[in-house]
Amino acid sequence: MSANSDEHTLSAHSYLAEKGFKSWATTLDHKRIGIMYLYTTLLFFFVGGVIALLMRLELLTPGPSMMSDHTYNVLFTMHGNMMIFLFVIPAIPSALGNFFIPLLVGARDVAFPRLNLASYWIFVAGVLVVLGSLLSPMDTGWTFYTPYSAKIATAVTAISFGLFLVGMSSILTGLNFIVTIHKLRTPGMTWYRMPLFIWAMYATSIMQVIATPVVGVTFLLLVAERVLDIGFFDPAKGGDPLLFQHFFWFYSHPAVYIMIIPAMGIISEIIPPFARKPIFGYKAIAYSSLAIAFISFIVWGHHMFVSGMSDVAGAIFSFLTFLVAVPTGVKVFNWIATLYKGSIILDAPMLYALTFIFLFIIGGLTGPFLAALATDVQLHDTYFVVAHFHYTIMGGTVMGYFAGLHYWFPKMTGRMYSEKIAKAAWLFIFLGFNITFLAMFVLGAEGMPRRWAEYPVRFQPLNIVATIGSWLLAAGVVIMFVNLVRSAMRGEMAPGNPWRALTLEWQTPSPPPTENFEEIPEVTDWPYGYGKKAGTGPSPK
Repeated sequence: MSANSDEHTLSAHSYLAEKGFKSWATTLDHKRIGIMYLYTTLLFFFVGGVIALLMRLELLTPGPSMMSDHTYNVLFTMHGNMMIFLFVIPAIPSALGNFFIPLLVGARDVAFPRLNLASYWIFVAGVLVVLGSLLSPMDTGWTFYTPYSAKIATAVTAISFGLFLVGMSSILTGLNFIVTIHKLRTPGMTWYRMPLFIWAMYATSIMQVIATPVVGVTFLLLVAERVLDIGFFDPAKGGDPLLFQHFFWFYSHPAVYIMIIPAMGIISEIIPPFARKPIFGYKAIAYSSLAIAFISFIVWGHHMFVSGMSDVAGAIFSFLTFLVAVPTGVKVFNWIATLYKGSIILDAPMLYALTFIFLFIIGGLTGPFLAALATDVQLHDTYFVVAHFHYTIMGGTVMGYFAGLHYWFPKMTGRMYSEKIAKAAWLFIFLGFNITFLAMFVLGAEGMPRRWAEYPVRFQPLNIVATIGSWLLAAGVVIMFVNLVRSAMRGEMAPGNPWRALTLEWQTPSPPPTENFEEIPEVTDWPYGYGKKAGTGPSPK
C-alpha cells in the first residue's frame, strides 16, 4: 500500500459537500451516519461528565451538602446508564467504525446501507425513550438489580424498553460490519493484509451479535415482571433474583470488551506510523482479539463472587478471569515491542496511545485483586472497583477514542488541529485522571463503599483530592474539544496523509468523497511495512 499525494483544498465532491438536515437524516453514506453517531454519543459523554462532576462536588464533604441521598442515587444511575449504554459502547464501533471500516477495507460503503441508517434511527428512538424516562428518574444503579428494580415505582419499564432499542441498533450494526468485512474487502486484501482495526471490529461485531440479545431479553423479562406481574425474578412466585444478575452479566462482561477491543484496534493503527516501525506480532494481535471475544463469554460469574455461588463455581470463574489476561497481555507486549528502538513521534495521537497503554496496564494489574476470591470479598463494592473500572474503560476505551479522534481528524474534516493546544489538553487529562482515580484506589483499599453519598470523616481528604483531580480532567476535555471544534471550522487545510500512514483510508482525499475511492484500490502488501521498501515488509504470509 502506498499513501496518496497531499491534498490542500477541500474536495467539492466530499461527503460534507451537501448541506441541509434532510440530506443528513436520509443519507445512506456510512461516513455521514458515523458522524451522526459521533455527535449523538458525544452529547451523552458531556452530560454524563457533568453529572460526574456534580457527584464529586457532593463528595467533597462527608455529609449531605448539595443534594439528598435519593438525588445522588438518581445521578449515579444516570451517569452509569448514559456513559455505558449511550456513549462508551457505541462511541467507537458505531461512530468511528461506521466511518472507517469501508475506507480501511477499500469498499464504497457498508454491505447494507439502508440497514445502517435504520440502525442509527433505532438508536435515536431508544435514546428518546431513555430521555423520556427522566420524567420519573430511577435510582437502581446502571445494573438494574432485582428485586428492587422490579418493584420500585419509577420509570424502570421505560428505560428498559429504551435500552432494548439501543441494543437492537447494536445488533444490526454488528451484523452489517461482519458482512462488510467478509464480502466487501478490496481485491488483494486477504485476512492477513487487513488492518488490525478491522480485526478488532470483527471480534467486536461477533460479541455484539451474540451477547446483546441476552440483555435485550433480560430487559423484556424485567418489563414483563413489572407490567404483567410474572415472577421471573420474584422468589414468592417461583423466580430467582440472582437469575437477573446471571443474564445481565452474561452480556455485560462481553460488553466491557465491546468497549475496549475497538480502542485496542485504534492503538494498533497508531503505533506503527508514529514509531515508523512494522507492527510486531501481527497475527498474535489479530488472533488475540478473537480470543478475548471468546473468553469474555465465560467469565461473567466474577461479578457475583459475593452472591452465594458455590466454591467450585467461584474457583472456575476466578481461573477463567485470570485466563482472559493472557490475550490482553499479548497485545500490550506486542505494542511495547513495536515501540522498542522506534523513531517515536510524540504528536497528540501517539500521546493518547501511550497513555492508553500506561493506564490500561494499571487497570489490568489491579484486575487480579478482584479476580481472586479472597481479595474480591474485601474489595467488592468499594471505590477500588470504581477506580479499576475507570482505569480500564476511561483510561482504556476513552483514551483510545481520543487517540482515534486526533489520528483521523484530518481525514474526517480535511483540516489540522493545533498540536500545541492538543498537547496541553492531553497533559490536563493525564494528570487529572490519575489524581482522581489513584485516590479512589486508596479509598477502596481503606474500605470506602461505592455509591454512598455520605461517608466517614476519615475518607474526606482523599475525596477532596479526587474532586480536584476531576476538575483538571474536565478542563482538559473541554480544551481538547474546543480545539477540535475550532479547527474543524477554521483549521489549516490538512495534507492528504499527514502521518505518512500506509492504510487505505489515507489514499483518498481529505475529507473523503462520497464514493470513497475514484477507483477501487488493489492491495499488494500488508499495511504495516514502515521502514521497509514497498513489497519487502514482514508480511505474515
